[in-house]
Amino acid sequence: MQDAEDVRRIALSLPDTTEKIAWGMPTFRVAQKMFATLPEDETSMAVRCPKEERDELVLAEPDKFWTADHETQFAWVRVRLAAVEDEDELRDILADSWRQAAPTRLLDAHPRLGLPAGD
Repeated sequence: MQDAEDVRRIALSLPDTTEKIAWGMPTFRVAQKMFATLPEDETSMAVRCPKEERDELVLAEPDKFWTADHETQFAWVRVRLAAVEDEDELRDILADSWRQAAPTRLLDAHPRLGLPAGD
């Protein structure tokens, strides 16, 4: 089962990522742009996700993905950490969100799915 420390470790392994407390919770940013949060009791995370993809994810896997009421107008989705299959899936979810926030210079420097060089 994946937990908040796994999220933190993987998120901070992505290029130029920093952790910052905002709204009383840990947030993860690349080039000052937020790409993940650990809300409430840290049993879930919120990540960037295009709305059309988000809606498909929520319909396909409602036990894993959902949208918080206050986030429905934004391109974010919540992920239940206990429902994430393994570390590879968690890494894929975080890397996808990182790519959506990262500037072009970082995407160009790290073309391999936005993962750090050498991974």
